[in-house]
Amino acid sequence: MTLVKVASKNDVKSGEGKTVSAGGKEIALFNIDGQFFAIDNTCAHRGGPLGEGMLEGNVVTCPFHGWKFNVQNGSSVMPPGAKVKSFAVKLEGDDIMLEV
Repeated sequence: MTLVKVASKNDVKSGEGKTVSAGGKEIALFNIDGQFFAIDNTCAHRGGPLGEGMLEGNVVTCPFHGWKFNVQNGSSVMPPGAKVKSFAVKLEGDDIMLEV
């Protein structure tokens, strides 16, 4: 695995998400009270951009059709059973690094 810098801590406000690129992939990066989580940006349903979805607690809602995913592990809350890939996030100073 390779660590890739995708953002700085100040780039993603608490309670929000951002789409970043790493390893040729679009990844949705989220900040929950200073902890950062990353999942595949593409919704398992119809490919909606999860990084643009509304974050409530640890759940992001796809802006296209309302599917909900836990940003900590990529598992679907609504409907159950679906999943998107999650990525390990590491902080190095103010840099947000992803394992890709």
